[in-house]
Amino acid sequence: MIAAMPMPSILRLAALLLVVAQSIAAPAHAGDDIVLAPKRISAHGYFVQGESGMASAANKGFMSNAGFVVTGEGVVVFDALGTPALGRALIAAIRTITPAPIRQVIVSHYHADHVYGLQPLKEAGAEIWAYRAGEAYFTSGLAEERLAQRRADLFPWVDETTRVVRPDRWLDGDTDFRLGGLTFRLIWSGGGHSPEDLMMYVVEDGLLFAGDLIFAGRIPFVGNGDSKGWLAATRKMLTLAPSVVVPGHGPASHDVARDLALTRDYLVYLRETMGRAVRDLTPFDEAYAATDWSRYKALPAFEPANRINAWGTYLRMEQEELTAAK
Repeated sequence: MIAAMPMPSILRLAALLLVVAQSIAAPAHAGDDIVLAPKRISAHGYFVQGESGMASAANKGFMSNAGFVVTGEGVVVFDALGTPALGRALIAAIRTITPAPIRQVIVSHYHADHVYGLQPLKEAGAEIWAYRAGEAYFTSGLAEERLAQRRADLFPWVDETTRVVRPDRWLDGDTDFRLGGLTFRLIWSGGGHSPEDLMMYVVEDGLLFAGDLIFAGRIPFVGNGDSKGWLAATRKMLTLAPSVVVPGHGPASHDVARDLALTRDYLVYLRETMGRAVRDLTPFDEAYAATDWSRYKALPAFEPANRINAWGTYLRMEQEELTAAK
């Protein structure tokens, strides 16, 4: 006859089995259960679309877009999303389309929601390219400051193992290259949303990845961006006459002139209202309260972004007035 196991031993064994079962079932990393569905938008191009609004723990940081182009010699990726988990999910999404190696990742700009997914892409063998003005992100202390903020706001999707990946290659101007029979044009914006904004145009597909130079369906984040340069960059887009455009946020567009209107009109309105306040020596708080924001109030991200955008534009218009007076 087998002796009955004492109750404490049974409980300990049950607890051990539960831990083992959980460890088997649990993903190796936070967010490894994230599944991204790539949308085909041209003969060779795909993208994944983030949610509208700002990054949060609830949306796991998935509020920006990334895309990729499949060629006969490998894959070119544009942007990397906002967490390492999303970067791994992006690789998995690419693998549902092709087993081809990931050759390059083109970084539109060094804002957190576009670059924290670079780690797994780099580990997968991709070479990272970005425009040289992004060096200031690393030398100014901003990279460390923003990472600490994201670790606090987006844990566990951004944690102590997350790091910001520097490019393998800094670009000093517009750069063309060919891969697998396709021509890629990397176009520096001249500075707008950030000093280093890059666009990627796939010539044979008429496909433009615009990064955060276009926000579709939500308030653009302007911050301290150069709105004058940004408007000039939108004119560059129109001269390309692309068949399809992937913005940094929101759905892809097959009518760039129409879908560029929200971003362009918002920037123009900020410059008009805040520029008038500067010229009239109206204090910012008074000018902001007196401005009619009704056209934009219902859009996602208005509350967290609009006042910041207006303040940054107010300061920018002061600088422009001072420069013009010299």
